[in-house]
Parts: sequence; structure tokens; C-alpha cells
Amino acid sequence: MFSMFSALEARDIIMEISSKENTQIFSNTILLVDRSSFKSESSASKEKQSYCGGIKVFLGALSFVYFAKALSGSYLKSTITQIERRFDIPSSLVGVIDGGFEIGNLLIIILVSYFGAKLHRPRIIGAGCLIMSAGTFLIAMPQFFMGRYEYERFPSTINSTVGISPCLQDKTRTLLPALEKPQAKINAGCVQTVAIIGPIFGFLLGSLCAKLYVDIGFVDLDSVTITHKDVQWVGAWWLGYLIAGMISVLAGIPFWFLPKHLPKPEGRKDSSSSSEQSEFITEDNKDHRKSYQQQVKFAEMAEDFLPSLKNLFGNPVYILYLCASIIQFNSLIGMVTYKPKYIEQQYAQTSSKTNFVIGLINIPAVAFGIFSGGLIMKKFRISVLGATKLSLGSSFFGYLLLLSLFAMGCENSDVAGLTVSYHGAKQMTDYEQALYSECNSGCACSKNDWDPICGENGVTYVSACLAGCQASNGSGKHTVFFNCSCVGTLESPSQSSSAVVGPCQKGNECPKMFLYFLVISVITSYTLSVGGTPGYILLLRCIKPHLKSFALGIYTLAIRVLAGIPAPVYFGMAIDTTCLKWGSKRCGGRGACRLYDSSALRYVYLGLTLVLGMVSIFFSVAVLWVLRKRSSAQDETLSANGERGTCGTKSRKANFVNSDRLIQTSYWPEKETRL
Repeated sequence: MFSMFSALEARDIIMEISSKENTQIFSNTILLVDRSSFKSESSASKEKQSYCGGIKVFLGALSFVYFAKALSGSYLKSTITQIERRFDIPSSLVGVIDGGFEIGNLLIIILVSYFGAKLHRPRIIGAGCLIMSAGTFLIAMPQFFMGRYEYERFPSTINSTVGISPCLQDKTRTLLPALEKPQAKINAGCVQTVAIIGPIFGFLLGSLCAKLYVDIGFVDLDSVTITHKDVQWVGAWWLGYLIAGMISVLAGIPFWFLPKHLPKPEGRKDSSSSSEQSEFITEDNKDHRKSYQQQVKFAEMAEDFLPSLKNLFGNPVYILYLCASIIQFNSLIGMVTYKPKYIEQQYAQTSSKTNFVIGLINIPAVAFGIFSGGLIMKKFRISVLGATKLSLGSSFFGYLLLLSLFAMGCENSDVAGLTVSYHGAKQMTDYEQALYSECNSGCACSKNDWDPICGENGVTYVSACLAGCQASNGSGKHTVFFNCSCVGTLESPSQSSSAVVGPCQKGNECPKMFLYFLVISVITSYTLSVGGTPGYILLLRCIKPHLKSFALGIYTLAIRVLAGIPAPVYFGMAIDTTCLKWGSKRCGGRGACRLYDSSALRYVYLGLTLVLGMVSIFFSVAVLWVLRKRSSAQDETLSANGERGTCGTKSRKANFVNSDRLIQTSYWPEKETRL
């Protein structure tokens, strides 16, 4: 239940594995492979070889599909800050875009679930891959219709080596794109393992594309005056979507050549399988499904719906677990969505390095945590009550580690008029009015500009004009500004100083804090992920067998609607409240945030994550309390029955196990982990 990996790709991977159409065909093939009886006849051997070959092809193709799906979903996370800067939009709107992914899923999942059991499922998967590729291509299309990216730069820093006074020439300031080119150049664990690898490659692809200029192939790169370390840099975010789209197309090709049903060997019957596994995940053959559909009428299904729903929501363990999951997914989805932004803004890291770190360090830690949780459950044969404790302990210690991150932040950079005054005092007045001072009163400066320069006094200025610079020399990234009247006011007010293009680096302690953050973040990711498998086992075991499919559907729907959609939106809105300097759009209006208050961002981002996590722990404690109460009641019943005779006790205990396998200390069929 409580898994960082669930937050990362719960909507894209784990929950989708439990969806109706994929679960049926996947579990059917796995079930047939796991039969223990084998024929010794040569005909059976040939039949088995042919069948196993079909299974291998299917599993290989399905694994590739999940790889493509996971890569696309994680790449979307890695490009959030790039899209925000490219289109000048706030974090809250980016959250709406991210949540829109879930809305798209909800619109199609009902149709897929209904027609999936009736039509050619491999071809439906193939068609889904084509739709997925079309969606990724569509995301990249604005790059080709909205013109070239224009970043803020003074004319003197574009292509001139002649000294120009930024203070006197600020009215000539424009948003300029780079120069155009003359010709533009345009087995059962198998699926989940590949699905975990997908996000790693997704973030690594995001890291690579973030180093490439957004208009690469369309402009002369020699004319670009900023680097990937610049705050105005936008990487080739669109390129990764084209790559992901092509991978999705390739992933869907094999499914168009697979049969509607894999041939079933004659000697393999379902009699050797356990009743619970058969009830939950076995797919009936074509003839049986047809006869079943003829027997079950729509009215009967509708009549049974409300009692099933009442039975499900009358289960206190399921309801409490569902509430805990929804709140925890809100916490983790919001945290993961804006983690790249947090690292970039808090520790002054580039988008490329941020994505590289997340893909190569955090996600493997999550995968190892999930594996460890499953290994612990299997090795020690932990009961449902023990799984609840393990899941709860994982969440508690994970959020306790998260609490330590409050002390591992960087202080605000010294930005004149925003975080400090022009005289060196901490900023206390309205920042828009404080951008003007006596030292730049003679300059025609705009407070909407954002072209930061670093003074030799270690203070960042919003623009060369607001720094009172009277002259400049050089071009592009090598431009140096001289006679900056505001730069010399901190130490020697009577003497003007120089400045260079770009903001000043954060304090000397910031790189060390970033290293500490990475260490704690990896440990936290692992700790939270350990509880993933035990939590999922709890979900499957707290409900009756005939309601499992329905319960999983409700669970998935609730997570998508109540966590996947709203969490990125309100997290983004909360983050927007910490902005110190907003950009302005060319057509007017507020653009993307240029500078955040580091301390406020840390408290809002980590605080919101931690508060939601602690509330989810409260519901998890309630789950544990209910389970213990049931366990105590069961012990009392068994103790009372023990006085009446051993045979009676065994009989009643057997009846209890058959009717409600909720509190068992030794029952471990390993069917749920196999699913």
C-alpha cells in the first residue's frame, strides 16, 4: 500500500496491471504455465513447446508495452519545469495538465473494460498503443506551431561587442529568439520488472533532452546566448515525446499478429488449481464465456450491484484502508510530481542533473524497496496482521525521515529588491516597489523584466538596468557590465562595480546540503516502498473472494479520481504562493514564476507532503486496531469452543477459515503476490 513507487507510477503501472482486460489475459497465460502436471507423450511435448512459445511472445510484447507506458509517464514528470518555462504558465496549470492524464484514463477505461472481454484483446492492446503514441505525438505538437522560444536578453548580450548602456537603453529591450537556420533539419515477474525499468529510462531521457536547446534543429545554436545552467534555459522537451511515441508504435506491432486466444493444451485442466485462484484470476474459455453471458442477464447484474456495493462499503477494514490509500497517494503523487522543481529551485540544480539523479538513484531505491517488502512477506510467511504492521511501520519511519529534510535546505539567494534591499538589509517591503532604488532612479527600467546578472559583491540583480549599469562589453554569455551604480552600494557606496550575465551561485553550504538531501531521499524512498507489497496483500485479503475484482475496481477508480487528478493541482497552487518574482507574457498577464522563496517553498512542499502522510498513518492505525479487535474476538471464540472438545474446535475453526480468511497466521498461498 504505502509505496513511493506507487506514487510514481501507480496510475501508469501497478493499478493498470490489476485492470480487467490486462489482468485476465496476463493471469490466464501465467496460470497455464504454472501447472504442475506434464504429459510424457510426444504430442503433448510438441503442443507444450508451441504453447510456451506463444506465451513468451505475448509476455515479451506485453513487457515492452509497459516499458513504453512507464517511460512516457515518467518523462511527463521530468518535463514539467521545461513546459512551465516554455509556455510561461504557473505550477497550478501544469498540475492541471498532469492531472488531465487521469481524466483521459477515466474516459476510456469503461469502454475498454466492457469491450475488452468481447473483442480481440491483443488487437485492442495494439490499438491502445497506437492511441498512446498519438497522444505523445500530440503533446509535442505545440513546439512546431508556436514559433521559436524567446528568452529575455539585452541587445548588448545578443551579438554585439560594442559597449551599450543598459541603464539608458533599456527601452530597446526585447524578447529575442535565436537566429533561424537557413534550412531547418527536422515470465510472471517480467512485466512488472520492465515496468520499473521504464521510469528509469524516462527520467534519463528527460535528463538528456534537458541539455539540448529547445529549438535544436531549427536555429543556429551559435546564436544562443544561454546555457543549460541558465535560469531561462528550456531544453528540447518535445524530442522525448517523439521518441516515446515511436516506442509506443513499435510496442503495439506484435499484438496485431497474435491470435485472439492462446491455444490451451489438452492435458492441462483447471482441476489442479486452487479454488481461490481460479475464482479470482482464471479466464474461462470461449465457449464457457458465451454460455455464462447467456445465463447472466443485465437485470440480475444490476440487482446484485447494490448489495455487493453495500457489502464492500460495510467492511470497515476496506473503507479505512481505502481512505488511508487515497490520502497517502495524494501525498506521494504531489511530492513526486514537483520533486524536480523542488530540487531545481531549492538547491540551484539544472533540469538535466535533477532528472538524472531521480532516474538513476531514487527509482532503483524504490524498486529495491518493493522487492524487499515482497521478500520479507514470503520469507517469514507474515500474516495479514503482520503485513499491516509492516506497512504501517514502513510509512511511519518513511515520513519520520522526511521530517529531517526540513533542516536540509538552502537559504534564499541574495537578490536585490526581492530577498535583500539594495543596501543589504533583509527585504521587508513590497517587492515590486523595492525593485527601484536611488541607485537606479535615473534609468528607464521595467520591473517585469527577468535577465539576472551577478554583481561582484555576490548579489544577484533582476536586470542590468536595475543594477544601474552604464556600460557593457563582450557578447552573449561573455558579456560584462561596468559602472553598475547599485552593485557598489553594499560595501563602498561611492564606487561603482561590474557584473556578469547570470545569477550568482547559492551559498557554499548548498552543495553539501544537496548531498545530504540525496542520501535521506534515497533512504526515505526505500523505506516507504518496503510497505508496498504488504499493503497490496492487505487489500486483497481484507475482502471476500467473489468481491475482489469489484473491490479492486473501486479502489483504482477512487485513487485516480480523488488523488491522481486533484493532487498535482493543489500542490501546484500551494507552490505558486511561494513565488517572489513572476514573469510576464508577451500578450500581457502573469507568466511563469522566475524566483521562489526557498524557505517558504521548503515548508510548503515538505509540509503538505508530511501532513497528508501523517493523516494517512492515522487511518492505517485504525485499520490495525480493527484487525486486532477481530483477532481478539476470534481468539475468545476459539478458546470458548476449545472447552467443548477438540473436534468441535477444529470444525468451527475450519468453517471460520473458509468463510473469512482475514486473520490467519499461517495461511500463505502466494497467489496474491503472483498476481
